[in-house]
Amino acid sequence: MTTVLKLGGSVVTDKSKPETLDEANLARAADAVADHEGRLVLVHGGGSFGHHHASEHGLTDTSGSHDSAAALAVHGAMQELNDAVVSALQNRGVPALPIHPLSAGARDDAGRLSLATAGVETLLTEGFVPVLQADVIAHAGRGVTIVSGDELVAVLTERLDADRAGLCSAVPGVLDADGDVIDRIESFEAVADALGESNATDVTGGMNAKVRTLLDMDVPAWVFGIDDLDGFLRGESPGTRVGKRE
Repeated sequence: MTTVLKLGGSVVTDKSKPETLDEANLARAADAVADHEGRLVLVHGGGSFGHHHASEHGLTDTSGSHDSAAALAVHGAMQELNDAVVSALQNRGVPALPIHPLSAGARDDAGRLSLATAGVETLLTEGFVPVLQADVIAHAGRGVTIVSGDELVAVLTERLDADRAGLCSAVPGVLDADGDVIDRIESFEAVADALGESNATDVTGGMNAKVRTLLDMDVPAWVFGIDDLDGFLRGESPGTRVGKRE
């Protein structure tokens, strides 16, 4: 079984403080991944490392820049975070190796994302855990834009023919207007009124964009908190399941 897991930036970093790790959550996540026995691809968000640089330079998934210094500021911060995630995994015996989207993907002039996944597939086959991060990415006609971890999860899930996908978030699932976890989402319209933007700086759309992205996928996906990460990796159904009913 192949699983694509995203560790949200709000999980592995303190989004209220620029370029600050959440050491406790990162350790918990690394421990959970170390106990997982199936094929796993890991993606992580930008959190306090990437988002504030992107915001400072006006970069989003649609607003681009031809300023190489701006691109390097975002990519450099994200590479630093990726190094920290990979190191935490390696320290627990996980055979994690980094793959940087800036060098592996691009958007066409219509904004469609393409990602070279041969390296990811080969690493999986050889027993490694590929680790990708939200990043800047070449965008035809716009210089560079941001590719979110959620987008990467969607592309990887499709291209690798993955069996399930999970988004580990700072909240225990997608919340309704009363703050309760929604058990299942099968259409965006059913939950649109309850969804808002992220409270911290987030240039990729918050929970609203996550749900839309997951609904477009053909495999089941879950949104859950760090307390349920072990359960998700054991095959359980924590938090909110997103996707059309089978």
